[in-house]
Amino acid sequence: MYEDLIEKKISGEDIFDGHLLHVKRDKVMLPNGHEATREWIKHPGASAIIPIFPDGNIILVRQYRYPVDRVTLEIPAGKLDVVGEEPLDCAKRELSEETGYTATKYEKLITIATTVGFSNEWIHIFVASGLTPGKQHPDDDEFINTVKMPLDEAYELVKENEIVDSKTITAVLMLKMRQ
Repeated sequence: MYEDLIEKKISGEDIFDGHLLHVKRDKVMLPNGHEATREWIKHPGASAIIPIFPDGNIILVRQYRYPVDRVTLEIPAGKLDVVGEEPLDCAKRELSEETGYTATKYEKLITIATTVGFSNEWIHIFVASGLTPGKQHPDDDEFINTVKMPLDEAYELVKENEIVDSKTITAVLMLKMRQ
């Protein structure tokens, strides 16, 4: 199925091997028999979580994002830290680190491919409920403010292009569709 669209790897090389990202350059055979080069980023994957209270309020985190040079409003998220880490375990860890909250109920919303044109990153998105507050303990290089707001307000911020992060947009829209 779709064999007329599949590109086949001929060879590959590592361009850069960083702590988070690994840049690859592959030579591929196109469906028409021609060769092409594909540069792409290998990513370990990530999890994200949208905490929601019974009254419809959610918790987002505000932080500066260097690559886009702006302060963003996002759901808590982080990369899978070790090979084989369960996405839900990662989501629970990030919820605790970035917000201080723990939850009694977790539900998988969706898994998304974030940037299919140049990365193999997959983000697993969960919903957390039955929330209990605790102490926020972000990583040493993270500076985060938590923001509690109604889901409806977050939805308006998505529509107004104030929330621009794709995982957050996805989570907010999916929860809004459930109402």
